[in-house]
Amino acid sequence: MRYRTRVTAPAALIGTAAALTVAAPSAHAAPGKSGTPGPETLGDPVYPALGNDGYRVSSYHLDFAYDATTRLVDATTTLRIRTTQALTRFSLDALGLDVRSVRVGGRRAAFEQVGEKLRITPAATLPDKARVTVCVEYAADPRRGLSHTGWVATDDGFAVACQPDSAHTVFPCNDHPVDKADFTFRLTVPAGLCGVASGQLVRTENLDGGRTAYTYRSRSPIATELVQITVGDYVVKDRQGPHGLPLRDVVPTARAAALEPALALTPGLVAWVEQRLGAYPFETYGLLPCNSDAAEPFGFTGLETQTLTIYRPKYLLQEESKIGSHMMHELVHSYFGNSVSPATWADLWMNEGHADFYGLLYRYERGWPDSLGMTSLEARMKHTYALGDQWRKTSGPVAAPNAVNLFDSQRYLGGVLVLYALRRQVGEDAFNALERAFLERFRDASASTEDYIAVASEVSGQDLSGFLREWLYGTKTPRMPGHPDWTVTPVTSASPTAPRERRDGHHDNSATL
Repeated sequence: MRYRTRVTAPAALIGTAAALTVAAPSAHAAPGKSGTPGPETLGDPVYPALGNDGYRVSSYHLDFAYDATTRLVDATTTLRIRTTQALTRFSLDALGLDVRSVRVGGRRAAFEQVGEKLRITPAATLPDKARVTVCVEYAADPRRGLSHTGWVATDDGFAVACQPDSAHTVFPCNDHPVDKADFTFRLTVPAGLCGVASGQLVRTENLDGGRTAYTYRSRSPIATELVQITVGDYVVKDRQGPHGLPLRDVVPTARAAALEPALALTPGLVAWVEQRLGAYPFETYGLLPCNSDAAEPFGFTGLETQTLTIYRPKYLLQEESKIGSHMMHELVHSYFGNSVSPATWADLWMNEGHADFYGLLYRYERGWPDSLGMTSLEARMKHTYALGDQWRKTSGPVAAPNAVNLFDSQRYLGGVLVLYALRRQVGEDAFNALERAFLERFRDASASTEDYIAVASEVSGQDLSGFLREWLYGTKTPRMPGHPDWTVTPVTSASPTAPRERRDGHHDNSATL
């Protein structure tokens, strides 16, 4: 399915629709035709250095070969790009990759690695609206020490966890969720290991020396931060979800039996979320209990890589009441965050606020107390409401994060509070309708906070722009509809900072723990 280009974002982030769809007859400009270097930014308000302009990526093909002896990855990334201006030079995001060669349109191109950019100068200027293939050959070490990394090194291989800004430590790319693209993966692994990636398995090749090559293809576009690639001693366990949805879990062979109780929960979780948000948006879903329990470099409990949520295995060995709401949190990201990606990283509250919102609903429906001992959404929201002004002072408004506080609780439980207020303002039926409308309108695309406000206003029949902007951008917590008795704790010099996430859905007082 091709993705839509319907998205609202800063002008620097978006190419025109025409630039995305019109092909040029030649990959190179006519002699003497002028061009300029493409900007090395997409103007993100949180990560201004992330992403590159002057083109958009239509597809990636990642060809990885893993050597179990050296534990290195020999890789080729092939991109199909569409230029949005005439380019004398363009850049990809890349860090910690030992680049050997670059070809543009089949011809060798000059390149240099500067900071976190791979600058590429093609043999001739690329004209506007050209469709061009870019091939980068390189080597990578999953254990290499970097300032930040998407690699999760394990004893028998690796996995990846690239959110928010580390996909370019795994493969050269336009590393921003606004530039979603189609992906295929070919993973060559030695005997005794299994290679798995986002999407569905489309081919298996038996090679010399006992090696196997696995090829996967995603049916829907993927944001670079959501790619999953893993190699290790795994068994793939298939089961059926609602309406015949293929479910596949990638499980450490030695722990397959012990993890089965957690894996068996997925069909029921999918059925629950489909009743509220509509049909699951991708071709498959499952869990990857990564073959590592180390706190670092894993750094989180779970992360919603597309079609295959990665987890620390020990977490999933707990009883259902301890893990069910977080499993729902990650599943909801298939809708908010994966199917509909943020137009900028300032829109993260839509991903995390929705994931926590439905994770809490799932928890409280089952009578499971949260980490504060509360058993209702209303009680938890009253508690969060009291912290509103403190969090706005220390972590900024809900929809105005920076790179330091991006994963503070303000984006998670603060986002839940916004959605709770919206549902009280418009009523449950209108809220449910606008949620589905938003997901349908921006499926397989990216959307901004302003897009959400526009859909909410349209579907509810109310102008919610002032109401939602006050909740999302105000420095003071607005009155809660229907709860005039709720009060906000005054800000003092000792007011606490909003707890910082341990990457996804987990912070010191998270209701999903």
